[in-house]
Amino acid sequence: MGFGIFLSACTGLGPPPTVTPPPPPTPTPDTPDPEGTALTFLEDWQKGDYAGMYSRLSPLSRDAISLNDFQARYESVARAMSLLSVETRILSVLKSGPTAHALYSLIFHTAIVGDIPSQTEMQMLYADGRWVISWAEAMILPELTGGNSLAMEYSRPARANIYDRNGLGLAVQGQSKAVAVSVLPGRITDEAGVLSALSSLLGLSPEAIRQKYASVPADWYVPIGEASAEAVQTNYATLSALSGVVLTPFITRDYLFGGVAPQVVGYMSAIPPEALAEYQAKGYSGDERVGRAGLEAWGEQYLAGQRGGKLNVITPTGKFVAMLAESQPQPSQAIYATLDRPFQIEVQNALGDFKGSIIAMNPQTGEVLAMVSNPTFDPNLFEPTHPNHDLLSAVLNDPGNSLLNRATQGQYPPGSVFKAPMFAAALMSGLYTRDTTYTCTGKWDLLGPEAVKYDWTVSFGVKPHGKVDLVQALAFSCDPYFYTIAYDLYQYNPDYTSQVARQFGLGEYTQIGQAAEAQGLIPDPKWKLATYGEPWTPGDSVNMGIGQGYVLATPLQIAQMMAAIRNGGTLYRPQLVHHIAPPGGAPTYEFKPIVNGKLPVTPEQLSLLQEGLRDVTSIPGGTARHRFLNLEIPVAGKTGTAEDPGSGGPPHAWFVGYTEANRPDKPDIVIVVVVENKGEGSEFAAPIFRRIVEIYFFGQPLTLYDWEAEFSVPATPTPSP
Repeated sequence: MGFGIFLSACTGLGPPPTVTPPPPPTPTPDTPDPEGTALTFLEDWQKGDYAGMYSRLSPLSRDAISLNDFQARYESVARAMSLLSVETRILSVLKSGPTAHALYSLIFHTAIVGDIPSQTEMQMLYADGRWVISWAEAMILPELTGGNSLAMEYSRPARANIYDRNGLGLAVQGQSKAVAVSVLPGRITDEAGVLSALSSLLGLSPEAIRQKYASVPADWYVPIGEASAEAVQTNYATLSALSGVVLTPFITRDYLFGGVAPQVVGYMSAIPPEALAEYQAKGYSGDERVGRAGLEAWGEQYLAGQRGGKLNVITPTGKFVAMLAESQPQPSQAIYATLDRPFQIEVQNALGDFKGSIIAMNPQTGEVLAMVSNPTFDPNLFEPTHPNHDLLSAVLNDPGNSLLNRATQGQYPPGSVFKAPMFAAALMSGLYTRDTTYTCTGKWDLLGPEAVKYDWTVSFGVKPHGKVDLVQALAFSCDPYFYTIAYDLYQYNPDYTSQVARQFGLGEYTQIGQAAEAQGLIPDPKWKLATYGEPWTPGDSVNMGIGQGYVLATPLQIAQMMAAIRNGGTLYRPQLVHHIAPPGGAPTYEFKPIVNGKLPVTPEQLSLLQEGLRDVTSIPGGTARHRFLNLEIPVAGKTGTAEDPGSGGPPHAWFVGYTEANRPDKPDIVIVVVVENKGEGSEFAAPIFRRIVEIYFFGQPLTLYDWEAEFSVPATPTPSP
């Protein structure tokens, strides 16, 4: 304007004209930085917050794809590549008015093919006061344009075997071949043909087959069943012509001798639907058979090895486009259990048809040499191609619960076995010494006339124990003496017995880890108040004093306790795995003893406890002396006859103890025997204990059971008159 004015003044044409100033320019809105939107979108992806991601899409993008389909697309990619996590980084953001462009890098961390780097971009626009994203499938991977998808070609190492400590097979890959049959629903073009062929092959109705895949995403591998290799070969021409049918050969698992320690070794089966996503995240395709119990489940990561594969991009019609990544499978590793197979088989035979459990363990290390649970089962029945597979339903519906590992999961009243920690508690409290005597008349009435209790001698019609000291009371299993201990400890501290019992490993997990286990129960005043809303009474302590009332223990807890008594006071963690090694390679894991704790007793107190347990089997009046006459191997232990109020049947029979051979060529062992609902511990459990000692030291049984005509042959019952 000034220049114009200057020119007007020089012309001499009169006063300058009035100039109207132009309107001020309309400013462009100051839009927020689009990088925040891009960053939040990618952060939500990393967290798996698909709803958060979707909320940042433009209205046009949301019209083009629903939230469910949006989420399914991302999850489909994650499954296909066995995605563990995704790492994102914004490289640049360029803004041009109401539009913006973000370039970002991706690193997909996968379970099978390692890390997959990529780089792609997103388009954004400013609308209604915020930046939104114009979504495209290429934002996941550039290769996914045009409806392309990902597919993994799996490469699986052969499953490794499970052996005993000496390399003898327990679960091995057999010679019989079978085929896993799966479908990819999205690739089925002739559903009627697929249903007809698979129905004929697998013996399932077409509707049952269709229901397996009807509600799953189109790109999922859906396991339908297994068939023998012979059956597949017979129908191969038909099956191979059907799009969407996936056939995966595998070698069947062979559990030798119909199952040695089946509850320990475990079994395999198809991945259950509720666990499919979890396994796929680990790199499984979904049609595999996996360990479902025992060492098969615990050691899945070793036995299955590391899967390899090729991650391919394919067109909607299934044509190959490109390979994104590849990895080679890593060998599986065999598990060598601590069990001794020949010994385990003999211990299984020793229990016979009785319902119950046996454990044999090295007290100096915690290595389990044998673990038996009855009733038992044949793990081979879980193989669908097994000729006796139809019998599996009887196992699954067994009222005796044969799948339960009674050694680690069975919870029983310990009965007089509990007198061992009670003995220790009496000494530890300072209320008792070895020389504290009690005169047993067979009757005990410190709780009053309405709560009179009797010694076991009364029901057997034998004379009471008379005057006994503490060690004799343990050897003779004098109930009134231990009622008195429990009563006195209640007066001393109602929690004291429970505290000592837990220090002996009862009511606490042994942390074996390699097998499912129960915790057992050591009750106390706080527990009873919380559970029943009632205070703890002297009667509760008295019942607890002989291992009854609310007390529950697993055979494994008792084995750990007895091992600590034998070895001088160390609670070694029970273990079932000796070592793990790849084929022909050095072990990647080797057994080492693990200390769970120490018994809270002095050496002198422990020595007295050991003496009492030794007297059980060796002095006149010892409750099991008659069962161990003429046995060359010294043993110590404790009988237990535990009432089972829940069943209304006979009591459980216990005998627990250890050998004291002290031989340089053969470690001593702890043995725990519990026979459910059978009767007296000295009549049933102690003879079984003796047989296991004979087998372990002499290689064969030497003494017949009272109920045998010859070894492993029951005596013919005497006919009724």
